[in-house]
Amino acid sequence: MRASRLVTLLLLLQNRGRMTARQLAEELEVSVRTVYRDVEALGAAGVPLYGAAGHAGGYQLVDGYRTRLTGLTVDEARAAFLVALPDAAAELGLGEALATARLKLRAALPAELREHAERIQERFLLDAPGWYGDVDRVPHLAAVAAAMWTRRAVVLQYRRWRAPEEIERRVEPYGLVLKAGRWYLVAGGPSGSRTYRVDQILGVRPLEEEFVIPDGFDLARYWNVYLADFRARLHTADALVRLTPEGARLLGVPPTGDGWTEVRVPIESIDHAHRDFLRLGADVEVLAPAELRNRIAQTARTLATRYEG
Repeated sequence: MRASRLVTLLLLLQNRGRMTARQLAEELEVSVRTVYRDVEALGAAGVPLYGAAGHAGGYQLVDGYRTRLTGLTVDEARAAFLVALPDAAAELGLGEALATARLKLRAALPAELREHAERIQERFLLDAPGWYGDVDRVPHLAAVAAAMWTRRAVVLQYRRWRAPEEIERRVEPYGLVLKAGRWYLVAGGPSGSRTYRVDQILGVRPLEEEFVIPDGFDLARYWNVYLADFRARLHTADALVRLTPEGARLLGVPPTGDGWTEVRVPIESIDHAHRDFLRLGADVEVLAPAELRNRIAQTARTLATRYEG
């Protein structure tokens, strides 16, 4: 643990230049006294650093000195690919590894490229989840990820939408997908590859059994096929509607002139379409199917009666 901290301290000084003992203590999450001891240990090991007292003082490396201790550990290499998603890395249990990997990557860059990389980090931020969706609680994500790294089968306790709602199933974790702030597990089982929402996992029991990912399996290709199939099942019919310019804008439909726009839109079901089109209020008129038009007309009559007077 201390050896890792000494390397991190050294990389901090190499990346940032002069730093006070308190700044180092905050970065390393240790006491100032511990920083003093670590600096002494580095000096005794031959690292050319020196300290200056006073308000503008601090520790820094002798000009021109660069450490070559920038090799990434396995966890740090994994975390490096999540560099734009620090929250995701933390959920996977790789938050600390990501911080160390960033330091090592910066230390390996020439000064001009390091400055450019830091400027990008200061000016761009990726916030993946949507505005109005609640953040999913994924207490079993780290356990699933650990089984995925080590290629060990697990038994999932899982909640699904159809009966029986709670099931137990042995699966082989092939990969994880983060889609719009929500985690999905792609796993093999008796009936082939399936997709599970990680926030619906109620428990994970690791097994000693190792598994082999099938030849030719590609996570990105699987996910694209899964999405295409999901969309095909999602939109089972069409609705013919008339939209005002505002309604066209809300649905993302190019308006035709300044009047009404007639367009066909895919719908999942009468129930879903009924709720979705009611949100548009008077900016939409459903022409077909007749069942959907009648449902919305009945709702409009009920609302008019309710709000009379």
